[in-house]
Amino acid sequence: MRVIRGQDDIEAGLRELLLIDPRLVPVAEIAGQLPLRLVEPGFAGLASIIVSQVVSRASADAIWRRITAVGPVTAETYAAIDPATILSFGLSGAKAAALMNAAIAVREKMLDLDGLSALDGAEAMRQLTSLPGIGPWTAEVYLMFCCGHADVFPSADVALQAAVADAFGLAARPTAKQLARRAEIWQPWRSVAVRLFWSYYGVRTGRNVAPLV
Repeated sequence: MRVIRGQDDIEAGLRELLLIDPRLVPVAEIAGQLPLRLVEPGFAGLASIIVSQVVSRASADAIWRRITAVGPVTAETYAAIDPATILSFGLSGAKAAALMNAAIAVREKMLDLDGLSALDGAEAMRQLTSLPGIGPWTAEVYLMFCCGHADVFPSADVALQAAVADAFGLAARPTAKQLARRAEIWQPWRSVAVRLFWSYYGVRTGRNVAPLV
């Protein structure tokens, strides 16, 4: 299993992608240098991704500032926060529940977030999505940005769908299934392809469309 550990890996993956699929050359020219965007595995990384689900980057940033103002974001400290304080963060009920479930699972050692880095993608996805409130998108983004998995593609991401549609001149955004099929050609560097399209679309729209990590 390939693992992304530094900027050199991103650049190597991009070079291979451009050989695999020359249609990506103009996309890369617009995107510029791709970010590593790799953070330490653990509860804080997972929590930030949960916060990013289905909200704007500005909203996610605001919620995250409220959470971090309480103290270090660890499973132990988060699980101990009183419900009234959690209510003040501005989380939806589903996200608040997902965060607390994750915090308790990590604190009670029912989930080893650090250890997911060493697992193959399918097993890592199984363990993450077994937690209530953790869906495929959250698990895929965690594996990409916190574990360094090199071949992950969150095809349900709306910004990613829009980026691919814009890059290839499609009449409409591809569905998650359609995008997953398109992405098969970009194996074994689909995580680099994701960074490429998010960066490209960020330039095109003037917005940071990648999840908060």
